[in-house]
Amino acid sequence: MMTAVGVREYGGPDALELVEVPRPVTGPTQVRLRVHAATVNPGDVLLRTGVLDAALRDGPLRPPYVPGMEAAGVVDEIGPDARTDLRVGDRVMAIVMPIDATGGAYAQYLVVDPDQVTHVPNGATLAEAATLPMNGLTARLAIDLLNLPAGETIAVTGAAGAVGGYAVQLAKVDGLRVIADAAPADENLVVALGADQIVPRGPGIGARIRQWWPEGVAAAVDGAWQGADVVPALRDGGQIAVLLRGDRPDDHRDLGRSHGIDVREVFVPQYTHAIDKLEQLKTLVEQDKLTLRVAATYPAAKAADAHRAMEAGGVRGRIVLTFDQ
Repeated sequence: MMTAVGVREYGGPDALELVEVPRPVTGPTQVRLRVHAATVNPGDVLLRTGVLDAALRDGPLRPPYVPGMEAAGVVDEIGPDARTDLRVGDRVMAIVMPIDATGGAYAQYLVVDPDQVTHVPNGATLAEAATLPMNGLTARLAIDLLNLPAGETIAVTGAAGAVGGYAVQLAKVDGLRVIADAAPADENLVVALGADQIVPRGPGIGARIRQWWPEGVAAAVDGAWQGADVVPALRDGGQIAVLLRGDRPDDHRDLGRSHGIDVREVFVPQYTHAIDKLEQLKTLVEQDKLTLRVAATYPAAKAADAHRAMEAGGVRGRIVLTFDQ
């Protein structure tokens, strides 16, 4: 058996509870991790509140459902037919889809395919490393879908957040100019992440960006879900990368039709097994081109408090649950 944080009945943060569940069995081609850190993400709230119920009920899992989309820990066991260079005892990080048969990351042990896991960046703690796989791959997918040539200009909303911050840094890695939003208290942070120009966040963001870039930017990563408010920033034929979430109105396709822009839907499960992308993120951290940001850590038993803190807003980086024995 093992300890996990699970949901028996959907609801608010108090729906999260410590549960004892069977320790997962490592399949012949899989690896098992002893989890020490798992991040708290908005996607975890979707599971907790029942937005993902249809996918869960139609899948292989049964309550209690375990949230969590990224984790870091130590390789505990390797299946005899697993194709991997990993070794038992290696410090690793992994991306997880909690609706899959392996369940979510809020657990002491986690079974994944080898192409979901790679080594922790040199010098990073396990808590820091846990913030990278899902959040970093989401930002990487957004930039990849926009496919801009070096020298183009991109806008990023929600730039002080976890995904937005990685989007700023990955855009700079790709040679793009970045206009990013920030509250006054976050301006120094967003500048440190590499943004070339800062505009105040909030309603009217698109118009404010257009003031600084009169011809319009080529594309935007809408990390703050500003939707139509970002459109005035885009030049004719521009693009916007929209982070798909089950609790947001599905109006981005209408946004594209009504404003003549190309909408790129960012659905991170597409990169669940993109090991080359995950390893690239690891290398960029080691080259000091990506910044790992832990906002706070909570023991797993305080998962409800961690969710309350995230939902209160103002979190910069990611909150991390710890599963140390």
